[in-house]
Amino acid sequence: MFARLLEPNKRDFSSLSEAEILSLAVGAEEEDGRIYAAYADKLRKTFPNSAKLFEGMAAEENEHRRVLLEMYKQKFGDNLVPIKREHVRGFMARKPLWLMEHFDIETVRQQVWEMEVSAQNFYLTAAKQVTDVETRKLLGDLAEQEVAHQNAADHLEATHLGETEKDEEKVAAHRQFVLTYVQPGLAGLMDGSVSTLAPVFAAAFATGSTHQTFLVGLAAAIGAGISMGFTEAASDDGKLTGRGSPIKRGLAAGIMTTIGGLGHALPYLIADFWMATWIAMIVVLVELWAIAFIQSKYMSTPFWRAVFQVVLGGSLVFAVGILIGSA
Repeated sequence: MFARLLEPNKRDFSSLSEAEILSLAVGAEEEDGRIYAAYADKLRKTFPNSAKLFEGMAAEENEHRRVLLEMYKQKFGDNLVPIKREHVRGFMARKPLWLMEHFDIETVRQQVWEMEVSAQNFYLTAAKQVTDVETRKLLGDLAEQEVAHQNAADHLEATHLGETEKDEEKVAAHRQFVLTYVQPGLAGLMDGSVSTLAPVFAAAFATGSTHQTFLVGLAAAIGAGISMGFTEAASDDGKLTGRGSPIKRGLAAGIMTTIGGLGHALPYLIADFWMATWIAMIVVLVELWAIAFIQSKYMSTPFWRAVFQVVLGGSLVFAVGILIGSA
């Protein structure tokens, strides 16, 4: 229900016909193949061994696309249904790392793993939905190949990067942890830290009361946490993307949003107004620079671009709160 309210113009996956599912699969494999090929081109000069990894991934996707196209032409003719992942609920929007001039290779490998898990879940869900035996068998086979594709990616990585040992279960668990908890948690932390600046400092300079300011900050932090948690949980049920339980993701986003908002509200537990305010301002500076660092390290945003976006943007929100509160 929440997903329909947030994305009213998208189709439910359960409403797709067999022709629409096959067309969606063809387009998805074609897009993934182009993404992997783009990574290979970007990395070929500086990281030739990693480029080989992505060339192998692109070749796999192109083969899947060819098989799906043959099935579609056999059953429905030459004209694919014009449907893409962004037209269907449950697909995760991907950050276009392949368009960036500089990116962290580990972040890219994390995204590749997420893409393959999403593809596997897509085929498993689609195979349960279609009734045609031949199509169902093809989709089931592709789901198994996506599992093998994940393993092949790890094998290519170990071969081309010179690794001799790899704890695959530990690697998979870590990647799933990042997908389910770290990514929504970081988004929540950033949202909570910035979005609550204006109400907290507006209340502080409007009332001059540390107690009232703390109550406003507490309400803003908890309210933002509830909103962010529900939004994250409703955005994706995790069945197609493999991002995990929406409840877990919602809790991670909601809790970290609340923590981010409480950071500059807690100093107002101090009775002295100006001492509390100066401490809160120092906390804000630390928060904004910490967020810029997190974006740079975990979200492949160039550090100084992250500083410009977060520190400058946060400072403007902070200034707006002070100006409104002082008016």
